[in-house]
Amino acid sequence: MNLASAVNENFANYSNYLIRSAMFVYALAFLAHLAEWVFGSRSRIAVQSAALTAGQAAAQEAADAGKAKVTVQVATRGGGTTTLERPAVVTRASSSDRGIPDGPGAAGTSERGDLYGRIAVSFTTLAWLLHVAGVVFRAASVQRAPWGNMYEFSITFGSVAVGAYLLLLALKKNVRWIGLFLTTSVLLDLGLALSVLYTSSEQLVPALHSYWLWIHVSCAIISGAVFYLAAVGTLLYLFRDHYEVALAAGSSGNGRWADVMRRLPSAASLDKFAYRMNALVFPLWTFTIIAGAIWAQAAWGHYWEWDPKETWSFITWVVYAGYLHARATAGWKGRKAAYLALIAFTCFLWNYYGVNIFVTGKHSYAGV
Repeated sequence: MNLASAVNENFANYSNYLIRSAMFVYALAFLAHLAEWVFGSRSRIAVQSAALTAGQAAAQEAADAGKAKVTVQVATRGGGTTTLERPAVVTRASSSDRGIPDGPGAAGTSERGDLYGRIAVSFTTLAWLLHVAGVVFRAASVQRAPWGNMYEFSITFGSVAVGAYLLLLALKKNVRWIGLFLTTSVLLDLGLALSVLYTSSEQLVPALHSYWLWIHVSCAIISGAVFYLAAVGTLLYLFRDHYEVALAAGSSGNGRWADVMRRLPSAASLDKFAYRMNALVFPLWTFTIIAGAIWAQAAWGHYWEWDPKETWSFITWVVYAGYLHARATAGWKGRKAAYLALIAFTCFLWNYYGVNIFVTGKHSYAGV
């Protein structure tokens, strides 16, 4: 059968139109999120939240500890008694928990800012529907899984990342603060896909015609999308943590950068979010590697040959495993663990872009 005749060019064109339409609506969502942050930063809530510094939180902590002191009377040799006061032990959920509440960007904002935030979410939802439709038409144009090359992987990856974000919102999670950074990233992702990675709809080589294409690559896409959300949380945690340290040192926290920082969730909340996302998807990434090895045995006759894609997938797994283990070790919480998580996501990105573009291996026949 002629492979070219198996491609529905009309569906392929519809896919391209839908992806470009999604980019336009994502741009509107980005502008609405930007307006939300600008007007939200000027709100009374945002200004009030800046008043609670780390020093005030520490003072409140000391007051609470003083109320909880335990008084013990100890008999002395001379027959008298001595009164000892043992202060209560103040525990924290994590090393980054300073008792500072989440900023208004996580749990509320001014009326005007909230309006722009709701508009942004509505635009994001509409853009996502167009985005998913574009991916579906791409699949229909070749009647196979729509992730046979880097262009298709990119557009599907972006749709899954946005879908995961909208799912968290539907579950009533306070994650709207991700919206500005997510829409920015998706616009860059789709722009790169259309301008650099674009490949016309075509059939794949026989080795890729397997049900493992649906299983292995879909798991890799889902894992990468959740890893991405966790990486955003980790990066913002580092900035917010630096901001809270400055507050503890007596900084007034004035300026546009401080307005942005105080709208974010607390460093402790961001740290917890990133850890939970990474821990949630790590088993799926493990299965992704196992599924790839099974597919390699069926296609090439070997489970593992240290192909560059296999090697970097394993390296990514090792670094994420090290991160999760580090979180269970007292000396590797906070910033140290965050740096390790970012290194792990960098390995994922290199495996996705670098290996496919700059390194030749058995996975290269899928094309850019």
